Amino acid sequence: MKEHYYLCIDLKSFFASVECVERNLNPFTTPLVVANKNQGQGAITLAVSPYLKNKGIKGRTRIYEIPKNIKYLVVNPRMKLYMEKSRDVVSIYLDFVAKEDLHIYSIDECFLNLTDYLNFYKKTAEEIALDILKTIYQKTGLTATCGIGPNMLLAKVAMDIDAKHQKNCIAKWTMNDIKTKLWRISPLSKMWGIGSRMEKKLNALGIYSIKDLALYDSNKLKDKFGIMGLELWNHANGIDTSQISDFQKIKKDKSISHSQVLFKDYFFENAKLIIEEMVEVVASRLREKNVETSCVGLGIGYSKTINAGFYHTTKLEIATDNEEIIKKTCFLLFERFYENLPIRKITISCGKLSKKIGMQLNLFQEYQDIQKIENVSKTIDEIKSQFGKNSILKASSLLSDSTIRIRNQKIGGHHE
Repeated sequence: MKEHYYLCIDLKSFFASVECVERNLNPFTTPLVVANKNQGQGAITLAVSPYLKNKGIKGRTRIYEIPKNIKYLVVNPRMKLYMEKSRDVVSIYLDFVAKEDLHIYSIDECFLNLTDYLNFYKKTAEEIALDILKTIYQKTGLTATCGIGPNMLLAKVAMDIDAKHQKNCIAKWTMNDIKTKLWRISPLSKMWGIGSRMEKKLNALGIYSIKDLALYDSNKLKDKFGIMGLELWNHANGIDTSQISDFQKIKKDKSISHSQVLFKDYFFENAKLIIEEMVEVVASRLREKNVETSCVGLGIGYSKTINAGFYHTTKLEIATDNEEIIKKTCFLLFERFYENLPIRKITISCGKLSKKIGMQLNLFQEYQDIQKIENVSKTIDEIKSQFGKNSILKASSLLSDSTIRIRNQKIGGHHE
């Protein structure tokens, strides 16, 4: 079997390092914080310099949480500048690999597939990685860390967990490191793809380390978390079949999506209310078009002062237009990736659509139960169609954080 080599490269304390370099300051000796000065002590730090990180100061914290005995420079974020620097670094990657072997994961993080380049360069993956990191520093003044692995997952985790401790900022993990390195990760939230809320749910099952997760019954995880439970189990065992090409395919299939820009900062609980309302709209559109989805996506956009967020999708085992299934899937994605930051935009999408030609049954649900849910949904759709979308509302729609009544009076959110 052909051995694969993936790199995951991250620009160290990107925003803060860019600000230091622009001022001819050394990021490793300069106490610098990137935050909106106009928001005072309650401002969220978008980044802190490596110097402050070494003192235990974390990014994405509030200014007032930084110890009073530490002196530091606060600078306003300059997103246009960061985008320019990011493009400069991406151009460096493209000097080493072709476009189809590069996946831009975020403004400061990328994946590269080096599998077919070792013979070309007559170098090892570590040597090529070192060349890339040196070039980044020489051309931009920025320091990067790199993980190397046989798949994208292990490259990412090697970078997150191990690379910062290496003198050359490069860590290589192989399948032989799964039990000795991957399984030792604890708490669970240190693992890519496990947020603090998912960590609590796994803790409740008696799972406290990646080893616990790897040795847990995969069928029970699947029952609890759906297809994401199986993905968590696979990742805990170092299994990842995704390829960079998966992220570059042009999506030919139509999708039904719904986006909403929020008028104030939302957080976990009231954001779940908005997600629930948006799922109701999306599910109604699926039924209206007589189609089902087998791929659900959730996008969260944080406040403009943070200029970040995430968009993740997950495949469903069985295509559906069931509101409860779609809602549960969105909630699991939200709990898995949400970072306790102020939310200003939410997007829900349903892709891989197929015509609904029948009713899919399973061993755990009676036909009458499924038919009853479908009949109720269709009846509600008919009433809303005849008497208006606000003719039937859930009790939660009367809460002050709800937006569905106002949106129903307008044309509606973005959809395609």
